Amino acid sequence: MAVLAAAAGGALSAPAAAEGTMPTAGRPGQVEFPTHCLPPQEAGLPPADGPTRARVSVDNPAPRVGDTVTVTYQVAAGPAVNPAGGELPADVLTPTGRVMLAGAQSGEVTVVGARRNGPVAAGAPLPAVTMTGTFTVTAPGGTTLAPGAYILHTGHPLDLATVCTAAAPAPASERLTATPLPTANLRHVALAAAHGKPGDKVKITGAGFTPGAAVTVAGRAGAAETADRVTATADGLGTVLAELPVTDRATTAVVAYEGAAWSSGRGSGPAAYTVIAAAPPAPGTQKLTVTAPSGTLGMTQAGEEIALGAVPYGDGGAAPGRIGTVTVKDTRGGPAGWTLTGKVTDFTGPGGVRIPGASLSWTPSCTAGAGSPSPCTAGSAGAVGPEGAVLASTPDAAPAGGTFTVDAAVTLRVPRYTPPGAYAAVLTLTLS
Repeated sequence: MAVLAAAAGGALSAPAAAEGTMPTAGRPGQVEFPTHCLPPQEAGLPPADGPTRARVSVDNPAPRVGDTVTVTYQVAAGPAVNPAGGELPADVLTPTGRVMLAGAQSGEVTVVGARRNGPVAAGAPLPAVTMTGTFTVTAPGGTTLAPGAYILHTGHPLDLATVCTAAAPAPASERLTATPLPTANLRHVALAAAHGKPGDKVKITGAGFTPGAAVTVAGRAGAAETADRVTATADGLGTVLAELPVTDRATTAVVAYEGAAWSSGRGSGPAAYTVIAAAPPAPGTQKLTVTAPSGTLGMTQAGEEIALGAVPYGDGGAAPGRIGTVTVKDTRGGPAGWTLTGKVTDFTGPGGVRIPGASLSWTPSCTAGAGSPSPCTAGSAGAVGPEGAVLASTPDAAPAGGTFTVDAAVTLRVPRYTPPGAYAAVLTLTLS
């Protein structure tokens, strides 16, 4: 776990999307829904009822949990009319609205548009508008987006607001499907003895399994299972106690797993075991036996704090930095790989002002040390966020293990006019 600090300085704003953008093939597009528009009382106009034609789109229809998605809400036409007594000048119309989420993730997204309109004659319909906003994906699965209420603010000659609400819920105009982040696998086993004669029963203690799950404890020879096998049930804490009779002389390790077969996501790493033949050596000979016990999977990190660059007040922009170098050492001696993930909290500054953790992105790198059997793959460049992202990983392979150096350049996007001061967040790394 590392603390990130940035000297920074207000509110996030999203750029307005170009009007007239067409939806991607195979995805929903423009929809129509009945609307009741209430003009400002000062205008002396009756309510306007009629259809609104609108489109909602996203910049990423296939995000991961924790990603920030930009939403664009385009109103092509609606029943609202110019509430001013005369012609409305150019660039005095400011739209705001809501986009409704349903499905895997529910709620609403606030969207805001720029002042961007041509002159509007007295009593004429108000023009098309485009609004944008962002939200963080919090749940895997399919989520639909539908246009909701919108408000048209006209700043001439007075600040007048025409409020348009849906007389009936609008149909979905966009959908996205989010994928979950990889979860940490904390399953592991320990043996009461690292060697024994054929037929000896080895006491096994496992931890990190799903409470109540059926767990298979099996012998392993390299990447293949041997004939040695028992089953047990994990208790309410995910602990497994078992005795495994080891009769297959090919057994060199013991693993435990949930499901029909071992996998890196639902199985433990191997614990080394040696079968020692009971037959005495021939006269004049001596049998030499050596045991290479399995080790552990662990990591160390250089430094406890990460200082990011300063961003001048009013300018906004990128605050660069680099995480403390992480060294991963895998001496388990089995076929299981590992995954190193990271997640970051929001950056908190003076008066509780926050910069979202999703504003932090990284570009990871990973190098395998000399002689390491496993290759190391760096995670994808992109946002880290509160839900996390992969920093580096090694695949399941036989043999696996080694020493690895993991690093990452990080960048915090600081909004313009963020209040001056020091902002801090916590970056947590998890190795599994």
